[in-house]
Amino acid sequence: MKITAQSVCKEFIRQGRGTNRFVAVKPLDITIEQGSLTLLMGRSGSGKSTLLNMLAGLLTPTSGKVMYDGDDIYAMDDEKLSRFRNANIGVIPQGQTAIHSLDVLGNICLSYMICGTGRELEAAYPAARELMGRFGIAELETARPEELSGGELRRMAIARAMLRKPGVIFADEPTCDLDDENTELVLGILKDAARSGAAVFIVTHERDAVRYADVIYEMNAGEIGRTS
Repeated sequence: MKITAQSVCKEFIRQGRGTNRFVAVKPLDITIEQGSLTLLMGRSGSGKSTLLNMLAGLLTPTSGKVMYDGDDIYAMDDEKLSRFRNANIGVIPQGQTAIHSLDVLGNICLSYMICGTGRELEAAYPAARELMGRFGIAELETARPEELSGGELRRMAIARAMLRKPGVIFADEPTCDLDDENTELVLGILKDAARSGAAVFIVTHERDAVRYADVIYEMNAGEIGRTS
């Protein structure tokens, strides 16, 4: 699946003395190719996460279009867009997004709990356990999020995003809270997903990620430039 952003822009209104318009992402074009791992780097506050959220269908642009294989996802109604995201897009967000009433296995299978049948959920468990093994958290199946370290929570979130083998994966600082060994593990798995045909887009400060990338962009003050 190919993602193309056309003149996409995001502005926010800041309330203070009067009303101030803040441009987080200036109008830009970007294409994310199927089978490619695209890296977006830049300082905190440069607009990287805002751009990722627009590309992932999570934040409506102020102007411009986000096209998936030629279809404008923001022309869809909310229900259709939600179903499209659930079926096609895996998102690894910044921070911790665990559901504390669920164990690790339940958190990883969350998308099937929300938009799946009982039979689909049962079929998802073996795939979830296989991912847990790859990420080194197999023994934590029945553990609750509050029992996990930051790195274990991060690996659980990545497994959840990858469970459906989505055609598109967006990862916002996916190696945050990980040691060197698990950083290499996660970046290697994301690279494998790209090699298998997914469009993978990673926002990171991790310089070691450069060697896994097919395309590298740098973002500064809401503007983007390709470096490789």
